[in-house]
Amino acid sequence: MPLVTTEYNPSLPFKFGHISTIYSGLFRKVENLHQQRERLELEDGDFMDLDWSYAREPTEQAVILLHGLEGNGQRPYITGSAKILNENGMDACAVNFRGCSGETNRLFRSYHSGATEDLNAVVEHILSLKTYSSIFIKGFSLGGNMALKYAGENRQLPPELKAVIGVSVPCDLHSSLKQLLKPKNYAYAHRFRKHLVAKLSMKLEHFPDLITKTDVEKIKTLKDFDEIYTSKAHGFADALDYYRKCSCLQFLPDIKVPTKIINALNDSFLGPECFPFKEAKENANLFLETPKFGGHVGFWDNGNRYHNEKSAIKFFEAHI
Repeated sequence: MPLVTTEYNPSLPFKFGHISTIYSGLFRKVENLHQQRERLELEDGDFMDLDWSYAREPTEQAVILLHGLEGNGQRPYITGSAKILNENGMDACAVNFRGCSGETNRLFRSYHSGATEDLNAVVEHILSLKTYSSIFIKGFSLGGNMALKYAGENRQLPPELKAVIGVSVPCDLHSSLKQLLKPKNYAYAHRFRKHLVAKLSMKLEHFPDLITKTDVEKIKTLKDFDEIYTSKAHGFADALDYYRKCSCLQFLPDIKVPTKIINALNDSFLGPECFPFKEAKENANLFLETPKFGGHVGFWDNGNRYHNEKSAIKFFEAHI
């Protein structure tokens, strides 16, 4: 599929990647969105909380929203997406991954970039409601990688799944990690590590045979976290094994449902391998938009309706 021509050209301050990233993550406000929480009990005894918001009129379309690393259903990029989806006649289900809804999850494991079994549980739950003829998935960053991996895995996708969108997707997890460990991204990486370590520390009391205070104290970087916790808690040999097996890049050639990736060229989190030009050109179902601007999960636009949000409406409506 030819690469998607982008028309995104924000006003001057938001041409700078870090400004777009920081403003959109820390200062954007989305008002007048009402969410209702539902707890989804999982087969392994754990749970995820789903934050629903609804269109004004009954609809047969629902969009599953997947947040990024250490995000949740109340982050502005999630609530902004939910609001515009509701305004355009679609219900929105904002997924809080395990341990991300304000309450520690029950198991030693939590969430990670490739945990498509959890996404599949959400899809099956929504379809069990028997009210939606069309469902869509929109994932951001880590959640985008999960969405694209899910779409390209060797699984039978439900016919109700009509389209998928990934925004600021680290298609190659190791490539993205190497960017995050660079000095230019120190503040972001430090913030992620701080939140991840705080959550892991809460598990010390409940799982003393699986993690120790000494283990936690060894975590100095995001790679350390994946080496000491993510890989071991989720069945991978080590951090590199986790990155290799869970990167969505290898699954893109097998995607058979209309799928769009929106990755900004000035996204400081993404390495060269995170821009799958070759895969998009060779797969008629894969659309790749690479705006010059946008930062990481940024894409500011006029009226507090972001470029990725308006693009998602057009893409989903074209595939109902």
